[in-house]
Amino acid sequence: MKIKAAVVDKKGAKFDIRDDVELAEMQPDDLQVHMVATGICHSDEALRKGDAEIGYPIILGHEGSGIVEKVGSEVKDFKPGDHVILSFYGCGNCINCLKGKPTKCLNYAANNLSGVRPDGSAHFTEDGHQVDDMFDQSSFTTTTVVRERNAVKVPKDLDLRKLGPLGCGYVTGSGTVFNTLKPEPGSTIAVTGTGAVGLAAMMAGKISGCTKVIAIDRVPERLELAKELGATDAINTNDRDMVKAVQDLTDGKGVDYIVDTTGVTKVMEDAIQALAQGGVLAAIAVTAQHIDVNTWNDLCPADRTIVGVNMGDSIPQVDIPRLIEFYKLGMFDFDKTEKFYDFDQINEANADSVSGKTIKPVLIIDKDYQPGD
Repeated sequence: MKIKAAVVDKKGAKFDIRDDVELAEMQPDDLQVHMVATGICHSDEALRKGDAEIGYPIILGHEGSGIVEKVGSEVKDFKPGDHVILSFYGCGNCINCLKGKPTKCLNYAANNLSGVRPDGSAHFTEDGHQVDDMFDQSSFTTTTVVRERNAVKVPKDLDLRKLGPLGCGYVTGSGTVFNTLKPEPGSTIAVTGTGAVGLAAMMAGKISGCTKVIAIDRVPERLELAKELGATDAINTNDRDMVKAVQDLTDGKGVDYIVDTTGVTKVMEDAIQALAQGGVLAAIAVTAQHIDVNTWNDLCPADRTIVGVNMGDSIPQVDIPRLIEFYKLGMFDFDKTEKFYDFDQINEANADSVSGKTIKPVLIIDKDYQPGD
């Protein structure tokens, strides 16, 4: 089947939308999904630039939403016409998946970042040559084929154009709080970086009952949005020292939890100093940067912890419906971070994401889709 897709031909190349990409045949546990929309994530940009070892050409995208067109013979929980969000693939068979921890799947890299399908076959080809995939999904396409385990069914009365980023950015930020940090009601939390992931973490902190939810950034407009979405306080690091500002807001104690979404060395190192006794820093940015930690001065006497978190320690089929319920209740207004672009504006949308002009760009792939269809 020929599809249209945005292809990156080589490291650092722009997205090139082409209509001669061949989609793989369906397998028994597959869904064929007509793509309606997809978010653009900073991880897409990291792979486009070549920050990780991947193959080219490649079709990126991993925050897709769409409508099921066909199902394989072994699919039990989906049928044609179902509305779905696409997320990462966990094998379901390794010891960590069996423990309910698919983000720690022992085959995670092979299944999501190897460029091929879980069985090693090509997901896409062009002129007989393999085109690599991402997350066993590649949502920068008009149609894709994914495993049943990639998909999360969502209510048909919701706007599919808004929902795709729940599959990565929003579930990563919120899941880091809900599933990993698990802040106690009355505790304090700060978030460094108020992009989509950071704002999701911040809203999760508010939902969890944190009495201080501190947004930290250097872009005034983002800090204003953070306050609109529930931050109790905002710190502009252009004007104030982050560590001192956090201590001033917490009577000199520091915060119990910090989620860093920046990946900037100084910000992460400052975050450690801004933690309270026994505090926890979750470092979740996709970055190649390093931090310098003195285990005695920074960690041991203060009993602080630094954790890395992948995809918010989430189970998409559990966590995404929970976020949708919070959204319906007006407690998780993720769509206020989004801006729509046409599919053919993908390079402009990606540039706006990189510059910070747009918090969460969403590409509209099916311009004829209407909410409720």
